[in-house]
Amino acid sequence: MRTVNRRLALTRAQLTDALCPVPDDLAPRIPHPDAVTVVLDHRPHGGPPAGDSVVSSLTEDDGGWQLSGIPWPSDIHPGTLIRISWQSAKDEIHLRTMPLDEPLRIDGIDYFHEYDPIAVTHEFDPGRSNRGRVLNVVRRQGRVYEDGSALFAESGLTAASGLGRGAKGAFLLKNAVDQLIREGYVTRVTGSLSGSGHPSYPPVEGEETAEMLFYAPLVEPAPLAEGFGGDGGGERREHWVSGFVRKLPPGAHASERQLSLHQKAMETAQIDEPLEPGYTFVKKHHRHG
Repeated sequence: MRTVNRRLALTRAQLTDALCPVPDDLAPRIPHPDAVTVVLDHRPHGGPPAGDSVVSSLTEDDGGWQLSGIPWPSDIHPGTLIRISWQSAKDEIHLRTMPLDEPLRIDGIDYFHEYDPIAVTHEFDPGRSNRGRVLNVVRRQGRVYEDGSALFAESGLTAASGLGRGAKGAFLLKNAVDQLIREGYVTRVTGSLSGSGHPSYPPVEGEETAEMLFYAPLVEPAPLAEGFGGDGGGERREHWVSGFVRKLPPGAHASERQLSLHQKAMETAQIDEPLEPGYTFVKKHHRHG
């Protein structure tokens, strides 16, 4: 009995359209592509296993091979890793999620299973507001690091986001960036651009310096008592956000103002998390969703 295993990260479109990609080297091994038995080995919210099976079809298009009609559970979010396992003796494909030791909340979305940080950054839907359009550019078109943080040259926002043209556009773009900085989603840093426009931070010697927006995902334990699955992602209604500690770009430090605000929050018991090197404090603020 021969088993073939692969791992991949699911995209938002695949979850929405009930699809699962199949690696090119695995697809030709499937003997009956029109009627493929697919077993979903999944632990809802990381709890007890709940198996499910469906008969799917394997098809090929410009994007490669894929299985259709997969009943993805609602607690699987974009970027979640799926292990594809095929056993020739059973003539079936297994799709398996791998529970995390402890569930995590990433920018307001609860993840109960292993995920790819780069895919989570790329696949997040920040909504259609001005701030959402700017954040979408940074996360999808910026330089994304292994931990899911992203870097984008601020000078490229106008062309990439469609904001910033004319006096009104420049005002709207500035407001969107200021709001993201105020909410703690991004930090403005001085980096550099290579001749081909590749951004770097800290600046690379010999390259042209440029103002950058640095995004770092807010990763924290998932407060399960507030309800499984978080808010599902994307835009939320207007709400107040309590002060929190957030990661800074490599080599950056919290300002004296942020250190003072954090100390006051500690003294008034608004927060009990220490401010480690490489992190800053984002004070309580109103988030517009």
